[in-house]
Amino acid sequence: MPQPEKRAAETGGGDRVIVFDTSLRDGEQAPGASMDLEQKLRVARALQALGVDVLEAGFPAASPGDYEAVTAVARQVEGPTVCALARANREDIDRVTEALRPAGRKRCHVFLATSPIHREFKLGLTTAEVVRRAVEAIRHARQSFDDVEYSAEDAARTEPAFLCEVVEKVIEAGATTVNIPDTVGYAIPSQFAGLILHLRRRVRGIERVVLSVHCHDDLGLAVANTLAAVEAGARQVECTVNGIGERAGNCSLEEVVMALRTRADHFQLRTGIRTQELCAASRAVAKASGFAVARNKAVVGQNAFAHEAGIHQHGMMANALTYEIMRPDDVGFESSQLVLGKHSGRHLLRYRLEQLGYRLDDVQFERAFVEVKKLADHKKELHDGDLEAVVAGVLHGVPVGLAESEART
Repeated sequence: MPQPEKRAAETGGGDRVIVFDTSLRDGEQAPGASMDLEQKLRVARALQALGVDVLEAGFPAASPGDYEAVTAVARQVEGPTVCALARANREDIDRVTEALRPAGRKRCHVFLATSPIHREFKLGLTTAEVVRRAVEAIRHARQSFDDVEYSAEDAARTEPAFLCEVVEKVIEAGATTVNIPDTVGYAIPSQFAGLILHLRRRVRGIERVVLSVHCHDDLGLAVANTLAAVEAGARQVECTVNGIGERAGNCSLEEVVMALRTRADHFQLRTGIRTQELCAASRAVAKASGFAVARNKAVVGQNAFAHEAGIHQHGMMANALTYEIMRPDDVGFESSQLVLGKHSGRHLLRYRLEQLGYRLDDVQFERAFVEVKKLADHKKELHDGDLEAVVAGVLHGVPVGLAESEART
């Protein structure tokens, strides 16, 4: 059980944000993202290296394979709290208890929907029945776990007064973390922050638990909603590497972590993530899930620290702060990339030619620049062989097309 001073630091007033990764549970639920046991273990080790606080390993009641994977992660991964998901019933909770038995640090994560549409069409339960079932589940989980999280599924579409009632009752029953999910990505940042503030003001005992959020990206607002909730006092963020997950995905771990780090002047908050491992974790999840990372993906995409526009390249060559708000090595990239293409200018071309050992006079350089622009109109990106072909044409009168061909043979 966390020490009282640690618990106090983690609940609303402290500057430490707990990072709860659910790539192996919610992330894997994305259609086409299923992972086998070895793939899950490779991802779990990458998350361990990354320094996540809580690693949600799966949903043991979902399948024998998921049970096996949760048990394997619990046995082999040290450091993070290993967590597993359960519906609000004894059978699921007992399954989690067995699966997590080998773990040094463990958490049972119980969920039950609270919104009117889920109560009516999915659960067929009254508000009183939802409260009773949630309380019974938390009490049962506390018989086996010191660390129990309750998630009010679809909390963002739940009546605030009823949500307060449920949260208050599960805290009384022994929940140590209470999660407020925007399950279908419906929330707007200002409204979601208001909901977190409402809970903090109205729920008795809220100061005794970690208040968590879990946001989906259906409207592209998962990270924005998560950051708004953190500003309002949430101190656990539930997220996935590369933002994978059901439908449009979850809050992206790398984006929310680097937002908190890069704008520490604004948030005055910190995480325990080793950010230099972000690219490695991103690659591990992409390989295991089969979901490629978009080139323009924030923080870990191939273009995140790449520049082609001449004005930007000139600025970067003078001082990287002109166009980069993060250092590439802070997230695991070796360096920034200045890409030679049709938008590039003279400064980069001269720099690249000098790197290749060419010293052209002004007339030769201008001819090379014209030829590079012509070639770049037909190719997305120019490489060293292309530049050597251009220089050969300028210095020796060799047609660029022929020189380029020879350079590749």
